[in-house]
Amino acid sequence: MKINYGNFFCANCFQSLFFIYICAMDERKIEILHKAAQVYMRYGIRSVTMDDLARELGISKKTIYIYFKDKDEIIKEIINLKIEADKLNCEISRQDSTNAIDEMFEISQFIVETIKNINPSVFYDLQKYHPKAWELLENHKWSFVYSQILNNIQRGIAEGLYRDNMNPELIARMHLAKTNMVFSGELFPIDQYDIEDVFIELFRFQIRGMANEEGLKYLIKRLTKE
Repeated sequence: MKINYGNFFCANCFQSLFFIYICAMDERKIEILHKAAQVYMRYGIRSVTMDDLARELGISKKTIYIYFKDKDEIIKEIINLKIEADKLNCEISRQDSTNAIDEMFEISQFIVETIKNINPSVFYDLQKYHPKAWELLENHKWSFVYSQILNNIQRGIAEGLYRDNMNPELIARMHLAKTNMVFSGELFPIDQYDIEDVFIELFRFQIRGMANEEGLKYLIKRLTKE
């Protein structure tokens, strides 16, 4: 799941870019964003008012408005930070993994660690009440994330671990569609299924479907170690 930036972009380059992105922001603003993200992820977005946020952060609402004009701007800034962090983690996972299957596991673990602490209502709140922030996520998904999946498939084929008779673009789109299905909550209601378990099974299903005989041998070996 990586964009092929060739030799120009490496993990250190991504770290540097992320560092520059963070340093361009006021330290107090970053602190507010970090704490606000924790509050929204825990309780949901719509249910937390600006008064609630100020109380949770232990600051005045006036202080928040020094850095952000409204709640919508806070949400968009949080999403932008998440997107930059995702890019960095994806690139590091690619460079630290020994092959395409390991890369998929690394990224799946990162996603699971991220989503298990998120209130399921966050995705609904984003889509309905913060469309611009939601659009940022959608664009990120269908550009960067799609490219990461596509690159992972091409890597696996080149390494002799994935089937060479599949359509990489089609499979990448199918994987994103399945991910959307999980997050929608329609097929897997949050009161009946643990989204963490569903996501883990989704990744294992994805790898089994792509792997050839050698890939399946490696996958089984990898799973027995967990």
